[in-house]
Amino acid sequence: MRLSRFAVLTSAFFVTTALALTGASAAASAQLPTATGYVALGDSYSSGVGAGSYDTASGSCKRSTKSYPALWNAAHGPSSFAFTACSGARTGDVVSGQLGPLNASTGLVSITIGGNDAGFADTMTTCALQGESACLSRVAQARTYIDNTLPGRLDTVYGAIAQKAPNARVVVLGYPRFYKIGGSCLAGLSDKSRAAINAAADDINGVTAKRAADHGFSFADVTTTFTGHELCSGSAWLHSVTYPVDESYHPTSAGQSGGYLPVFASAA
Repeated sequence: MRLSRFAVLTSAFFVTTALALTGASAAASAQLPTATGYVALGDSYSSGVGAGSYDTASGSCKRSTKSYPALWNAAHGPSSFAFTACSGARTGDVVSGQLGPLNASTGLVSITIGGNDAGFADTMTTCALQGESACLSRVAQARTYIDNTLPGRLDTVYGAIAQKAPNARVVVLGYPRFYKIGGSCLAGLSDKSRAAINAAADDINGVTAKRAADHGFSFADVTTTFTGHELCSGSAWLHSVTYPVDESYHPTSAGQSGGYLPVFASAA
């Protein structure tokens, strides 16, 4: 069947347009960076304090080869791995000192942050040394900070990450509850103090999850994987008071590999 001149011209136009659009799309795709590198940010829960096997070059940051970032890197072999998480880090420390490796080729970012801003170390020291009344008061103070001040601090960190690594999948990990209430501990903190500390952990996880979601990030909740492995459970994946004291109330190597790694791997 013979096509009219109009039909031929119309067909040619659409074919030419389709080819042009396809070519433009392919060219645009070819120009996009391949985002495959992994950068691990955050505080001591990400650096691996408590897990041992520290990289001596990391100094006081105490980055462990048994931390969940190092374990994930070893298992998956990303195109690059930058490990800047550091013991004691607060939100401001991440912004000022940890974001250097982030760029358009960063495909994955992990972070735990906020516990030190809320006074994690001071709260636990108060609870361990000063009794129930002082503990409950200090936990209440920390929870007020978590509710009123921490959200803005997290927004600053998450905004900076998104700006420097626009192509990255960002996984924000939470903190475990510390105690099994009514568990095997016969001495130490009262159950009322332990319950208050757990409630503060729930608070920080709730705030962190909300801020992460509002930035388009994934939140990885470790509460479930640590259930049955809290302090006083008889099978703890967390240190109690230790020497050196900076490892107190931090995940053991089992806590990193069994508590943090599978949750991060699922979200990554």
